[in-house]
Amino acid sequence: MVYGVILAGGKGERFWPLSRTQLPKQFLSLTSDKMMLEETIDRILPLLPYENIRIVTNDNMKRFILDNLKPVSEQNILSEPYGRNTGTAIGLAATHLLKEDEKAVLVVLSADHLIKPEGKLRKILKAGIDIASSEDYLITIGIVPTRPETGYGYIKLGEVFKQADDITFYQVAKFTEKPKTAIAHEYYYSHNYLWNSGIFIWSAHSILKAIEKYHPHLSALLKVYSKYVGTDKELKARKELYENAENISIDFAILEKAENVLTIKADIIWDDIGGWSALARYKNVDSDNNVIIGKAVALDTYETILYNDGDGLITCLGVSDLIIVKVNDVMMVVHKTRADEIKEILSKLKENEDTRKYL
Repeated sequence: MVYGVILAGGKGERFWPLSRTQLPKQFLSLTSDKMMLEETIDRILPLLPYENIRIVTNDNMKRFILDNLKPVSEQNILSEPYGRNTGTAIGLAATHLLKEDEKAVLVVLSADHLIKPEGKLRKILKAGIDIASSEDYLITIGIVPTRPETGYGYIKLGEVFKQADDITFYQVAKFTEKPKTAIAHEYYYSHNYLWNSGIFIWSAHSILKAIEKYHPHLSALLKVYSKYVGTDKELKARKELYENAENISIDFAILEKAENVLTIKADIIWDDIGGWSALARYKNVDSDNNVIIGKAVALDTYETILYNDGDGLITCLGVSDLIIVKVNDVMMVVHKTRADEIKEILSKLKENEDTRKYL
């Protein structure tokens, strides 16, 4: 049977001050009137029943999800005592699902992506599910780049593995991390690289076998934990698992080492909505290329994002290339070229007890 595993444990720090510790990005309504987690659930429901959804999230967000997302129940949530990146999160989900269903196939998605058209995504996922259900392959969805992006990882295409209708599977030549600007241009114009979307398809058996081979420490921890799944000692065992697990992504731990990795070339609209600059890619802009959300007046202002999440007014005159955000008790102004450094502001806030309340 097919299961949807939605990773919803991120902090969304690059969307501060809108994204906070108690309400991170994946629980905000950024791309529609629904929270991003709800959008993610909706886009895969036609492929599987609601009871086959598993949301991997932080312990402190479990209550919020249950109160605000119906019909999500306890069965749908796997809560993490600590953040340990996607390697442990996916290992946790695969361990649980293998105990429930020896033939479980996982479709793994992040809760903070924008994807269109959803029907085309589901067609791609269905093709991947068909292979993962019967063969020992780890499948990742690669997005056809629309610009020389430096903020994403890339997949270099290898030989064609299979073509089903208009969907092509490739062997993966290699994964590469976020490139410098010149290299990103080279990748873009070569037409031989895809963006690494972080959307995966594989059987629980295949991914756990790969973890055993390429990350034996995590595999050993998961095998111990598996003994307690479904018992009254499960949560205590999960805490011990996370206390001892390495903070590592599934890409570093497994995919960059494994030899049975395939990628599907997906010509769809995809964005990980990583930070404020992403708003300019999917929100309407005015004649001066400004994105204005909420009450704001901009004069002689260009290429600027103004976001007012509440009462009051933002005004600006004679500026360009800024991100100006007003959210309740916080006002933030940052140059677009420094947007990826917002985490430095948060680090500074953590140093002082009086400012930690703004995190």
